[in-house]
Amino acid sequence: MTADVPLPPTTSRATDRRGEASPFALGLLLRQAHWRAAAVMAEALRPLGIELRHFAVLIVLVDRGATVQRDLAAATGSDKAGIMRVVDDLERRGLAVRKAVPGDRRARAVEITPQGVELFDAAHVAAGPLAESLVAELGPGEPEMLMDLLTRFAYPAGTEA
Repeated sequence: MTADVPLPPTTSRATDRRGEASPFALGLLLRQAHWRAAAVMAEALRPLGIELRHFAVLIVLVDRGATVQRDLAAATGSDKAGIMRVVDDLERRGLAVRKAVPGDRRARAVEITPQGVELFDAAHVAAGPLAESLVAELGPGEPEMLMDLLTRFAYPAGTEA
């Protein structure tokens, strides 16, 4: 039984404490940073009546235009059922519409409405001061440096951004 085998004394055990030196430290730190940023952005979206999952779909629709649901799911890291619920919510609010895809009777493309674009723009205005609060502890030039480092980390050379 492997449970009876003691771990070598040099094995570092992952925790989510500051200054952690385990091989999981970076991932844990990024997870904590994500949770903090997501909470702040959710606060900006709450008065607008949407959640981050809704906003993620609006981002894709603004960027790509009408997008089939399977591609929305892939772009947002959602599954088929999850993306259907989000699109249902957006449709109920008049922020997006589903349209038939010519040549494919089963596929539906989702398109942002003018009201969706309005809310998208309002979300950016609402998020501005809160986004600034996320980097308030950083010094001059550090917010830009952080964005550069995270961009290079998330999109290594040779991968599509």
